[in-house]
Amino acid sequence: MSLNVVAASVFIGLFLFVTWVGFMAARWRKADLNVLHEWGLGGRRFGTVVTWFLLGGDLYTAYTFIAVPALIYGAGAMGFFAVPYTIMIYPILFLVFPRLWIVAREKGHVTAADYVRDRFGSRLLALAVALTGLVATMPYIALQLVGMEVVIGALGFPTEGFTGHLPLIIAFIILAAFTYTSGLRAPALIAVVKDMLIFITIFAAIVIIPAKLGGYGAIFDAVPKSKYLLAPPSGNSLGSYSAFITLALGSAMALFLYPHSMTGILSASSDNVIRRNAAALSAYSFVLGLIALLGYMAIAAGVENNPFHVDGFERYGASYAVPALFLDMFPDWFTGVAFAAVAIGALVPAAIMSIACANLFTRNLYKEYWRPNCSDAEEAQVAKIVSLVVKVGAVFFILAIPQAYAIQLQLLGGIWIIQLLPPILLGLFTKRFNAQALLLGWAVGTALGTYMAATRGFVSSIYPLEIFGVTVPGYAALYSVLVNFLVAAALSPVFDRLAGRAKSQER
Repeated sequence: MSLNVVAASVFIGLFLFVTWVGFMAARWRKADLNVLHEWGLGGRRFGTVVTWFLLGGDLYTAYTFIAVPALIYGAGAMGFFAVPYTIMIYPILFLVFPRLWIVAREKGHVTAADYVRDRFGSRLLALAVALTGLVATMPYIALQLVGMEVVIGALGFPTEGFTGHLPLIIAFIILAAFTYTSGLRAPALIAVVKDMLIFITIFAAIVIIPAKLGGYGAIFDAVPKSKYLLAPPSGNSLGSYSAFITLALGSAMALFLYPHSMTGILSASSDNVIRRNAAALSAYSFVLGLIALLGYMAIAAGVENNPFHVDGFERYGASYAVPALFLDMFPDWFTGVAFAAVAIGALVPAAIMSIACANLFTRNLYKEYWRPNCSDAEEAQVAKIVSLVVKVGAVFFILAIPQAYAIQLQLLGGIWIIQLLPPILLGLFTKRFNAQALLLGWAVGTALGTYMAATRGFVSSIYPLEIFGVTVPGYAALYSVLVNFLVAAALSPVFDRLAGRAKSQER
């Protein structure tokens, strides 16, 4: 594939513009960035509009833009689980996280592990929360690079050897630089640009592409009927029905437990800002539904049969469907705009994720275990350095480890991160749970979920659970967190009773 000069020029121009925005963000709402809550949480001063763009940029990533249509292109209706999943997360956001924000603001918490440490008085439980967040987020950052790599390859840049990886390396050097200097302010401002480009691209796509393909009727006629419906239950198995439901529900329960989501929430200026966004962010679910339809449009367009794009499908498979569709349907200059939207859509969440990991490491590992008396400036400096290390690690994932491993680790990340639901959620609404019981529940849930994924060869997180002779395929994360909760609920009164006996004996 030869280099598309026009598209590449537009792409590079927009990329340079957001780079400038990233560095200028250090002067926006200027404050002392040598304090961790200013660098890592934007001083907790983001209002409704900025938080809307920040959380939207955080949750709807480049990988979402590429992967959701690709899943529908390849697997059909199952890919639409992402739409109800993103609808369900906002009632959870509305009901739970304003309360967490209030506690975090009063106590000066920067991370979820800070909250757990304070609420339950357990260093080990807080450590489990911090390590889970770090391990679950690293492959998530790497997957943002996958989306960026796909569009860079689609522009015609070489993708093999050091030269092929050079554009990706340059992009993340730039990302590392403006994140280091501007902290969370940089992705907050860039998210505004990213979302504007995404909206322009999607609304152009849903009008122009159907017009070129003969309308939506022609598109739906061209799609195999098997891709419109979930496979019905057969025999003693609920089949794809239970898989769809549990995927949507489990993903919704897990999303705001990720460190980057938590960082976006804690950066808000008030609990009411979070409530307003719980209502307003549903607009992104509508846009996600439109993004999903691109998978059907790619089928109708027959993009895999275009000789010009065959090498792209050989390298990237279904992930190449959306870039190939845009190359076929749009003029080169607009293709550059669309691809820039995807690439910038990788920068925003990658920046927030690296900052969230830096906050966790600095607060809950470095300060907790190595330097409890470190100064504010030292704490912020360590966080900045760690954010650089995290980005280097993400690039290493892509350059040195097969892409399939990064995807498998991200699947495991979803299973691991949901195990934080009991200590974070239950601690907000009841005092009946014991820290040791929660820690054991976390360990059991993590081990069980990992085992379920292992039985599937780490290529799927859908586990065929047998219940009274009926097979219920479902999301391993949801099954394992239910066991986590039951263990914590059953053992809490036991540990409380043992603790009470120990205190009475001391007297």
